[in-house]
Amino acid sequence: MGRHLNRTPSGKRQPRKTTPRTRAKPDANPIPFHRPYIGSAEIKAVEAVIRSGWLTMGPKTEEFERAFAQYVHAEHAIAVNSCTAAMHLALLVAGVGKGDEVITTVNTFCATAEAIEYSGARPVLVDVEDDTLNLSPKAVAAKITERTRAIVPVDFAGHPCDYDAIRALAGRHKLHVLADAAHSLSAHYRGVPVGTLADSTSFSFYVTKPLATGEGGMVTTDSEEWAEALRVLRLHGMNRDAWKRYGNAMGWRYEVKVLGYKYNLTDVQAALGCAQLRRQERLRTRRSEIAALYRECFAGVEELQLPAERPEVRHAWHLFVIRARDRQGAGLRDRVIQALADRGIGASVHFIPLHYHPYYAARCRARPGAFPVAERAHEAAVSLPIYPGMRASEVRRVANTVKSALLHDA
Repeated sequence: MGRHLNRTPSGKRQPRKTTPRTRAKPDANPIPFHRPYIGSAEIKAVEAVIRSGWLTMGPKTEEFERAFAQYVHAEHAIAVNSCTAAMHLALLVAGVGKGDEVITTVNTFCATAEAIEYSGARPVLVDVEDDTLNLSPKAVAAKITERTRAIVPVDFAGHPCDYDAIRALAGRHKLHVLADAAHSLSAHYRGVPVGTLADSTSFSFYVTKPLATGEGGMVTTDSEEWAEALRVLRLHGMNRDAWKRYGNAMGWRYEVKVLGYKYNLTDVQAALGCAQLRRQERLRTRRSEIAALYRECFAGVEELQLPAERPEVRHAWHLFVIRARDRQGAGLRDRVIQALADRGIGASVHFIPLHYHPYYAARCRARPGAFPVAERAHEAAVSLPIYPGMRASEVRRVANTVKSALLHDA
């Protein structure tokens, strides 16, 4: 006999009507996963650049670079159009190329490995530490070979990696440390701002990041030689940019020194960057307060593993990632995300391990099971909204929705 069937007058069977599963009514005021913090200062800064008549890379970009270098205590800051571009150029100036290997974490966005691929090298993936989900120095040590040229640590969620251990490894094997700090602007490690802890550090100014210019990035370094090479590479390999060329009678003269790229930032974006940089400390403090409120709301909820903050670091709190302590793994995680969506609350998952993507599975010769810590984290992780404009009532609403979903599942 068929399931959920009855008969029509003609004797034919047809499905019986069933009542669909009801979902919670979305709140009238949705909470997005992220909302960029844009105020009058940013609007006025962009307007001033537009009225100046100079829109591409010029004086405002130089101002942004100087201010950024000062903020992270670096000697040099070179603005580019994305963190991906920043990492690509950092690898190139470090001499990484075809036939080399670069070790990085499996728990990262594809851009990290992508930049390694652009350089001609092969990404070598390693597992992560369970508390921070940053790459494991022990796993790095096990993967170093005669082909290894650099290590690319990624500060997951805004928590700095164990730079002491990473630099010790790099020193013993004569490797470069080229940090991916897309999440960690305003973070500190042992009192030192992220930006000077590696040979070079790449930052992201994508719309969801702590400093948002829509798109954009920065490379910091203390090496004068690397900084000069970065400036040339970011703009077609030319020795002079447009702002310097057009400012004098002989400005039409320039030389292409090397094969370069179209990676420069614009003054419109730099204006946003300057305005947001001035209040980075206040914005980080607000994210830290939200993280503390989440912790308060989830206190005593044994079903959850909350994000770590080791005593030697100052967390940037770019992400607040909870993990469900449950054997059902991704099933429970997805139900939590669905419960949030039903209430109009945005959430995400950071990250899909790189070896789960077909391209990197083949390229890095890795299969599911190769990185157990990162894989378990992925199966359980939910990234909750955390941005400076969130109200305390919204944080509590998110937390209550998560707790309700966990209790319902139990």
